Amino acid sequence: MRMLVTGASGFVGAALCKHLIASGHSLIRSGRGVGPASDLDVGDIGPTTDWTLALAGGADVVIHLAARVHQMRDCARDPLQEFRSVNVEGTTGLARKAAEAGVKRFIFLSSIKVCGETTRPGCAFAPDDRPHPQDSYALSKFEAEGALWALGRETGMEIVVIRPPLVYGPGVRGNFPSLVKLAQSGVPLPLGGVRNLRSLLALDNLIDFVALCADRDRSPGASNQVFHVADCHAVSTPELLCRIAAAAGGRACLISIPETWLNLGARVLGKASVADRLLGSLVVDGSKAERLLGWCPPTTLDEQLKKMMSRDADS
Repeated sequence: MRMLVTGASGFVGAALCKHLIASGHSLIRSGRGVGPASDLDVGDIGPTTDWTLALAGGADVVIHLAARVHQMRDCARDPLQEFRSVNVEGTTGLARKAAEAGVKRFIFLSSIKVCGETTRPGCAFAPDDRPHPQDSYALSKFEAEGALWALGRETGMEIVVIRPPLVYGPGVRGNFPSLVKLAQSGVPLPLGGVRNLRSLLALDNLIDFVALCADRDRSPGASNQVFHVADCHAVSTPELLCRIAAAAGGRACLISIPETWLNLGARVLGKASVADRLLGSLVVDGSKAERLLGWCPPTTLDEQLKKMMSRDADS
């Protein structure tokens, strides 16, 4: 198949393109600049982006990864408008041009944050749950999904929406590397008594699932569906720290302090968002992917962590 991949030079995009090429697919790779990981630079993504060259050669499938991602310290004057410009208007513009060019399937990488920030015990986020986005990034992803469904009904182009939780793997940026440093530091961490659960998604598992959805012959059941995908098992924060340290050949140093104290201390110090990530639960129900497509995550948490540590050691 011939595919257009946006965000091809990014964390997910570069690994996905490598996998798709190895599988025999022909790619048009759009990313930041032109180089080893990108064939085409379309400039900033927004309502006026010109996708003519990207779609000129014909494509069966578009995999849209490029986005304005969640910002921990957003300096934009109007963050919501910035997110909407890239994630809603940019996505809609590409999808409309793709439909006009005869693209059969449009795969959109959304976010589990569309559903909310936390889950209650025993209540995992399912694809059919009522969305509850709570920040500008999540709202922009939700609005982009809505625009794609409307365009799909109008044009007949198949839409596939994938909502991953936190993705980790070699080359990951953001919060996960900070967690790795903490686990390896040997510093006593007051998280031994935390009893939360969080779903994670190994990069290799995400790539495997996106590749399956991109192959229309292998995944007819993916057409016009929303999927939540995650590793097989959710983990607590202390379990994750211990497994990160073990992958690096060490042991995490954990002590138990009541969660109520940790929450109070974090809020006094203005670190409420950090406490929410370390203490809160977010569990994903990924059973739909197995039910409709027969897909199960091929990689475990420990395998992906070892791959990360091996790459770090080599570099």
